[in-house]
Amino acid sequence: MADFLTKREENYAQWYNDLVIKADLAENSAVRGCMVIKPYGYAIWEKVQSELDRLFKATGHVNAYFPLFIPKSFFEKEADHVEGFAKECAVVTHYRLRKKEDGKGLEVDPGSKLEEELIIRPTSETIIWSTYRNWIQSYRDLPLLINQWANVVRWEMRTRLFLRTAEFLWQEGHTAHATKQEALEETMTIINLYAHFIQDFMGIPVLKGYKSETEKFAGAVDTYAIEALMQDGKALQAGTSHFLGQNFAKAFDVQFTDKSGKLEYVWSTSWGVSTRLMGALVMAHGDDNGLVIPPNLAPIQVVIIPIYKGDSQLNELASTALKIKADLEKQGLSVKYDDRDTHKPGFKFAEYELKGVPVRLAIGPRDLANGTIEVARRDTMSKEIINIDKTSEHLTKLMIDIQNNIFNKSLDFRNKNTYKVDSWDEFREAIEKRGGFILAHWDGTAETEEKIKNETRASIRIIPFDDPGEEGKCVYSGKPSGKRVVFARAY
Repeated sequence: MADFLTKREENYAQWYNDLVIKADLAENSAVRGCMVIKPYGYAIWEKVQSELDRLFKATGHVNAYFPLFIPKSFFEKEADHVEGFAKECAVVTHYRLRKKEDGKGLEVDPGSKLEEELIIRPTSETIIWSTYRNWIQSYRDLPLLINQWANVVRWEMRTRLFLRTAEFLWQEGHTAHATKQEALEETMTIINLYAHFIQDFMGIPVLKGYKSETEKFAGAVDTYAIEALMQDGKALQAGTSHFLGQNFAKAFDVQFTDKSGKLEYVWSTSWGVSTRLMGALVMAHGDDNGLVIPPNLAPIQVVIIPIYKGDSQLNELASTALKIKADLEKQGLSVKYDDRDTHKPGFKFAEYELKGVPVRLAIGPRDLANGTIEVARRDTMSKEIINIDKTSEHLTKLMIDIQNNIFNKSLDFRNKNTYKVDSWDEFREAIEKRGGFILAHWDGTAETEEKIKNETRASIRIIPFDDPGEEGKCVYSGKPSGKRVVFARAY
């Protein structure tokens, strides 16, 4: 099956598209710019959802749901917000269709024009803060820690499956706090939570920091972000957490009475990750044979494939295979026993390699006689023969090893593709020839940031939290600079 994939070295973008489609993750739909997430792709997304949802609830957050439609006037209340999203909005202007006079087809009924246009949700700050105004009166109502799982629409002209589509799935958290310090702590809590999930479950190392004024979320005071490096040397923004200050509270007049009886505006945050993470999973770990899925995120962690001739051999193998399956499931592993008689073992081997299943077990009559089983790892493409009685114990440890190996491989790639540069010539050479993360001094001005972006297509991904400070000169302007920032070309 891998023969149908374009090689990464030949055309990385085509390899990505081939893999997403052929591994049954998603496909383009009849609606321009929108995708159909297929069952296997959605099973991975469900793992993302369930693990993140567990982490959110462990930190005191609860789920709710808010309307898909947002009155246009709500967007107009926060100037920076409307400016940031105005060009991406899909707008509902009418609410009814009618038959054409000739009876052939339908048309918009001009008599059904809405008094006020409705924006199809590109993000929910405005509708949520309009609602919070009714929920918050006193300090006793705070903090309000709410998350929603939803779809959003941002009208993209150039789309790619998972990475950039007109409609996508995500979660968005929206919290309200009595003090600035509480809101800032929430913003940091969430960016650390995202980093933990993406590193420990997705096996992708990330850099944490905050965005420049130019790159921050429209309407935020500060945006914290995590950035991951893909195998083609481009960065992918894997998650953001925004400190909104009192901007939306003031725009929607959300005030509360504090403990002293004084009326104050609340402090707020918002944060989210989306199905873009599915694209990150493909690009960070995939190879020319297909997907490589970390065990912590794999919907199928182990597949058992019987190798047999005729029903009698299959029946002999089935009882042993099903016992192994039950034993592994007792250890908390998700296992599939594939006894389809419509496909040969070789086809199944290639299919599960393509889909990135972490471990494949193969068992035939000879294995049964010898008391052994073949274990194949997807991450290293290596095989070994083990005692069948040790399968459960061996695989429990193997999953940890595979998870760590996938992360360490990605970390090693990032480290080898992270460069410190101290001159404009070094900067241009690094970004043009190698890509990757470029650590360079910047003078802090939007003007220089824009010039670098225009000349190299590299943007400031983050200003690192943990940078100790290093005196130097901006690589572009030559002006003094106290720390390095992370530049990269990005998705």
